[in-house]
Amino acid sequence: MNSSVNNKTRRNALKTLAGGSSLVLGALAFPRLVQAQAEVIRIGFPVPLTGAFAAEAQAVVRGAELAIKEFNDAGGLNGIKAELLVRDDKLNPQEAATRTIELIDKDKANFIVGSVSSAVQLSVNNVTKQRKVIYNSISQSDTINEAKDWSRYTFHECLNPHMTAGAVARYAIPKMGKKVVFLTADYAYGHEMARGFQTAGKALGMEVLADIRHPLGTTDFSSYFPRILALKPDVLIVCNFGRDQQISFKQANDFGIKKQMKIIAPLLMHNGRMVDGHKAYEGIIGGTGYYWGIEASTPSSKRFNDSFKSLHKGLYPTDYAALGYAGVHNVLAAVKAAGTTDTEKVVTALSAVKGDLYKGNVYFRACDHQAVQSVLIIESKDRAVAANDQDIFSVVATENFDDSKLRSCSELGHPA
Repeated sequence: MNSSVNNKTRRNALKTLAGGSSLVLGALAFPRLVQAQAEVIRIGFPVPLTGAFAAEAQAVVRGAELAIKEFNDAGGLNGIKAELLVRDDKLNPQEAATRTIELIDKDKANFIVGSVSSAVQLSVNNVTKQRKVIYNSISQSDTINEAKDWSRYTFHECLNPHMTAGAVARYAIPKMGKKVVFLTADYAYGHEMARGFQTAGKALGMEVLADIRHPLGTTDFSSYFPRILALKPDVLIVCNFGRDQQISFKQANDFGIKKQMKIIAPLLMHNGRMVDGHKAYEGIIGGTGYYWGIEASTPSSKRFNDSFKSLHKGLYPTDYAALGYAGVHNVLAAVKAAGTTDTEKVVTALSAVKGDLYKGNVYFRACDHQAVQSVLIIESKDRAVAANDQDIFSVVATENFDDSKLRSCSELGHPA
């Protein structure tokens, strides 16, 4: 094709894109605007699709898919749609860093949301802050809020262990007894949950008889139970996650632990409870950021549940499905509020996001971008009172959070 035809074709294309020849000069004057309007908004989403937390990863993907659908169905950003780029981080920090680099440098992701592990999210955050890309983490962590790991591009949609464990301790210790033993997963998540519980419990007169550590991925907990029984605690506090929690609860039930003491999990997992059923879990107390059963008293929860069930064949959202939804929704809400995908403008807009999306009012604290939100205290239901196989918890209390219950900004290393 000769050059005159190419030039004519190019001129016609510009006229079509601009909506007429009178706007061609405006389009040429702002080539970045023309390019942005032609692209989609890409949300990179690294999560552990394989490994011990795969069930939680699948849940957060389902929630994120709903957020993308709602944004696109509402017209996107002036017609620009969003897409979700899901990648398997394999529950490995180095793998997560590699996938995140690829998402940003190769796939041109505008924003990153995701992670279902303390260590993995810190690895992702290290990449995003170096590249000045917004990262909204949906995994429990205290460290990500600390100044040494944080940047202005870091947001933490999830509860953190200080919030979750502290709320459960304040509810449970006065009711269940003060002599406790911890069974703690020996990595950042477990350590932070135990620390949060102990910080709150100390003010309540809690006595720690032992903090027994186990490796991530333990399949046999039987060697720990004789020591726990010998210590005769009032309460066993299990600070682990995913398959570790499922296996430890099942084996504790088989070993007769529940007949000798109460069991608490600062974060009580939905997916494991749905898979393993009533017997191993019934009577166990824990904390969570979301449970679908609050729909009876919270209209935003009812709306979210109905939308989620419509998209996912009647399945109710779990706690981590809600996090996947909120993590992506709030980034896209900030994009819409800013009217652009420009990172600096979206940071400002995301910092100001607040309101009742799915569980009551939530807002980001200014100094560390921690999502300040309620903690639900839940008890696993007995089989006899459960209405169906998804009716798994009773909400026995709600602790509404404000800044006073968080670690202070100065404690985290941020300016006061």
